[in-house]
Amino acid sequence: MSKLQEKIDLYTGVAEKLDVKIEADLFRLVTKGLGPSIYKEDAELVSCSEKSELETVKKNFLIKKLSLKDDEKLDVAIQAVCEKMGISNKKKYRAIFYYLLVKELGAEANYEVVDEKVKAAPKAKKETKKEVKTKVVKKTAEAKKEIKKEVVEEKVVVEKVAEEKEVTTEAIEETVVETIVDPKEFLNDFDWQKYEEGIEAVDQNKLDEFDKALENTVGFVEERQVIDGTVIRLTDREAIIDINSKSEGVISLNEFRYNPSLKVGDVVEVKVDKLEDSTGQLVLSHRKARVIKAWDRVNKAHETQEIVTGYVKCRTKGGMIVDVFGIEAFLPGSQIDVKPIRDYDQFVDKNMEFKVVKINHEFKNIVVSHKALIEADLAEQKKEIIGQLEKGQVLEGVVKNITSYGVFVDLGGVDGLVHITDLSWSRINHPSEIVELDQKLNVVILDFDDEKTRIQLGLKQLSKHPWEALDENLKIGDQIKGKVAIIADYGAFVEVSVGVEGLIHVSEMSWSTHLRSAQDFVKVGDEVEAVILTLDREERKMSLGIKQLQPDPWTDITTKYPVGSKHTGTVRNYTNFGVFVELEEGIDGLVYISDLSWTKKVKHPSDFVKVGDKLEVEVLELDVEGRKLNLGHKQTTENPWDKHEETFTIDSVHSGVVKEINDKGAIITFEDNVEAFVPGRHMEKEDKSKIVKGETVDFKVLEFNKEYRRLVVSHSAIFKAQEEKNIRVAKKKSDSAEKSTLGDLDVLADLKKKMESGK
Repeated sequence: MSKLQEKIDLYTGVAEKLDVKIEADLFRLVTKGLGPSIYKEDAELVSCSEKSELETVKKNFLIKKLSLKDDEKLDVAIQAVCEKMGISNKKKYRAIFYYLLVKELGAEANYEVVDEKVKAAPKAKKETKKEVKTKVVKKTAEAKKEIKKEVVEEKVVVEKVAEEKEVTTEAIEETVVETIVDPKEFLNDFDWQKYEEGIEAVDQNKLDEFDKALENTVGFVEERQVIDGTVIRLTDREAIIDINSKSEGVISLNEFRYNPSLKVGDVVEVKVDKLEDSTGQLVLSHRKARVIKAWDRVNKAHETQEIVTGYVKCRTKGGMIVDVFGIEAFLPGSQIDVKPIRDYDQFVDKNMEFKVVKINHEFKNIVVSHKALIEADLAEQKKEIIGQLEKGQVLEGVVKNITSYGVFVDLGGVDGLVHITDLSWSRINHPSEIVELDQKLNVVILDFDDEKTRIQLGLKQLSKHPWEALDENLKIGDQIKGKVAIIADYGAFVEVSVGVEGLIHVSEMSWSTHLRSAQDFVKVGDEVEAVILTLDREERKMSLGIKQLQPDPWTDITTKYPVGSKHTGTVRNYTNFGVFVELEEGIDGLVYISDLSWTKKVKHPSDFVKVGDKLEVEVLELDVEGRKLNLGHKQTTENPWDKHEETFTIDSVHSGVVKEINDKGAIITFEDNVEAFVPGRHMEKEDKSKIVKGETVDFKVLEFNKEYRRLVVSHSAIFKAQEEKNIRVAKKKSDSAEKSTLGDLDVLADLKKKMESGK
């Protein structure tokens, strides 16, 4: 049993379960007309729930194949068949579905014509090539003539059926394939010896007719096979390709974007995706065929350095994506041209020539370069230019690239760098202030390495040095005007003329010895007047000063600030040992920490004054040569310790408040904010307890030092002095009593002696 019959039996059994009556002959023709699709599970079934699939059935089967008019009647018929087969039935075999449609629409006539024509053919449809071949090799000439006659008759029948357009494509194709005679097999099996001996004579006309009948017959191809096809027609969107098979293939023109010059007659490579889809259409792909063969071509192009043509699809980060032989390759931005490209979009959707420069087989990456083609053309020119380079040579170039550190100039295939310091004699912040991209300019060669791959160029060297044009009459002491070009912490550079600068050190900006930052005096762009302090034309150096425009305040310092004079100044800064007070611009003096207060013990000047405070001071010492001024603040007030010396005499007792207690003792505050110190051993009360913070008690003065402002007192000394007095009185009485007692002892001793001698 043939495979077709097996399928027909299967479908007939399913139809009986659905209670569908089948006409065997018509059902066989409908099933046979579906072609190879009945042998594929995905194409064998049809679903009523997919509207798109039902629309395809109407378009390809009812309208295109059965030549029915597109109207509402077709939709009604399809819906009726769906209901008849059952909406819940997921497996709706296409053969049964189409058979019911033919019956529903009364289109049996389309298959009756086919049946009659096929039956009229002298040979059975199922006759295979092997059977035909057997007949060809029969020994009698009559048998060979009969074979030729049968083939020709079958050919005529097929052509007539095609003209009448009443036989389906599948039926015609199957008939032709089954009755074809392979010319190669015929020639290989033909007994030429018998033919030459006249045993099996064949009429030459018959042989010619046989060869003609075999022309343009259907070739045999397999799925996934890559073959050559011919473009036979072009539409706005598609290309019709002939591969010498039973039908033509249709390929979208998108697959030929790389080849805009595609025309009818061109031979292109295609891959056979499917011999027949669900509609019986041959499915081809040019893109897949290119990809299959692309790697061989790419590897060959890489090895032979062959120039290939690619289609620039789009831009991406760092470059472009190029279609080469159907494979996506990467074109880096640096490999597009020898000069930097600022607009990548201008190359999109264009065909360009490239060289394959790198292939990564592991990751399937390809890198191409258009720059390599240009460099090859410039190689000779570059070699010639490099060979002629000499120091001091002036060449014309084009600004190729601008960076923060300099400018790259194209000298005609060779690049050189003009450093930012060689662009102009004057200071510039960025090279774009002097040049712009694609600008033509003359440059001089300053230096290059031995291989001449790094070339140092100069632009400012083409003009006269500004120092050479400087006024010869300028000398030290002259006043000049200039503009502040740059400011540093140590000073400011002033441009006195184009390319000529002088430095104003921060120490030359003010007579003040208290140094500050240059930003406190000038700003970039300020017009300033200055005095030339030093001028070295050979070294091209100049130093300037601003303070020299004002008289030196130390000139008459002894008159304005004599020793003992009192003044008001501003606190500018302080250190651990004192405070700097500015009396006027350029006149600063130091107040030592010990000269800040008569009474307070200042640990740090910041505890006493703040920067910017006004402070009364008295000039204590004056050093004109050393420009030093010693000031004092406490000297502006009367020394309270002169008065305290009379008040706090030794052993005098005063009432005070315990201000603070520490490990060594306590700080006591008396009247007039006079502070004194109590040693720890002198803090004990008469009842053996200790004085506490905040308590007010009496203290006796133990020590007073006006020079060091030192006052030491004691609480314990008050009651201990009375105790010592009592002790002294008691001791005196004790001494008197002791003397009396001893005298009595002497009398007794004498009496004893007398008594003993009397015996």
